[in-house]
Amino acid sequence: MSSAIKIGYPPTRNAGATRLCPIPSPLRMHRGGLLPHAQIAYETWGRLSPAKDNAVLIYTGLSPSAHAASSTEDTNPGWWEYMLGPGKPIDTNRYFVICVNSLGSCFGSTGPASINRITGQPYGVNFPELAIEDIAGGGREVVSGLGITRLHTVVGASLGGMAALAFAIAYSNEVGGLVSISAGASATPFAIAIRSLQRELIRSDPAWNHGNYSVNDPPTEGMRLARKLGLTSYRSALEWQQRFGRQRSQPKSDKVNSFDPEFEVESYLEYNAVKFAGNFDPNCYLFLSRAMDWFDVAEHGAGDLKAGFEKIKTRRNLIIGVESDFLFPIWQQEEIADILKQGQGETTFVSLPSVQGHDAFLADEARFAAVMAEFFATG
Repeated sequence: MSSAIKIGYPPTRNAGATRLCPIPSPLRMHRGGLLPHAQIAYETWGRLSPAKDNAVLIYTGLSPSAHAASSTEDTNPGWWEYMLGPGKPIDTNRYFVICVNSLGSCFGSTGPASINRITGQPYGVNFPELAIEDIAGGGREVVSGLGITRLHTVVGASLGGMAALAFAIAYSNEVGGLVSISAGASATPFAIAIRSLQRELIRSDPAWNHGNYSVNDPPTEGMRLARKLGLTSYRSALEWQQRFGRQRSQPKSDKVNSFDPEFEVESYLEYNAVKFAGNFDPNCYLFLSRAMDWFDVAEHGAGDLKAGFEKIKTRRNLIIGVESDFLFPIWQQEEIADILKQGQGETTFVSLPSVQGHDAFLADEARFAAVMAEFFATG
């Protein structure tokens, strides 16, 4: 199965819109390591106002690049195409929007797949321990490099929602608004269990070779299986039922013990898993996944969750959750909103009845667009 997977990272699309921001060396990581040389890939849309007060920073989920939307420099659709652009919810006629590829990823930013200039080899598992706080700091380096001292709003979903929280905590005087979507103050035991099994599937692939694989022969089988597990947690059981039911992709085999894929849902998982396995570096996946497990706002308050959130000084906050999300269940977004409401800013909590589960922010355009448009139109 893995031999049919074509490796496609770094992406081969037109990257004319992508810019690189060098980070001053060496970069001291949140968990104590040092990164000798680093850069962050980013893209921008719209124009920065003369007062430099209209900048919106977007952090991505675990796997996307910085290409959130199309532009004249890169006309390929972005991963959040419906959300930002002229006349869209995050209106680039009004806002200057920046999207960063996470530190630790494989789409231009420095990560485990990057070449260590000291050794001449990829960092691999020797990459410093990565934390969500490091990802937040990488975005801040881009903002600073653009001459922006204060953001209008920081936005993120999933891993990006955690990074947005980390930014608002660490750089409280540098941001006026916060939008956290389908994220949590920390990872639940269930989410940790899912990601732990995904990492084990990758590391159990013989091709992983303790992280010392060639880019031409990575552990694609482990990545394929890990992605399948991830996909089942990103959507809801109700959506699976509505989309696929018990439809078959091919007739039932006459073989007595045939275990070949037979149902449409199996074909869907296989197609998307193979596509992902050929387009994302396995070690980058491991580091980003583990960073999500480690994140805990309470650590910024000496073990007290409320004290950690008290460091956030934003003027306006929008916290969005999805009722069918069981990877980041709705109570986690309610928890964030309830604590923020006790602070000085104005906090709005929105619970959406989407059936798409954790990935609803990518799929449920109508509901998310309306909520985001209202927030940014009145900011």
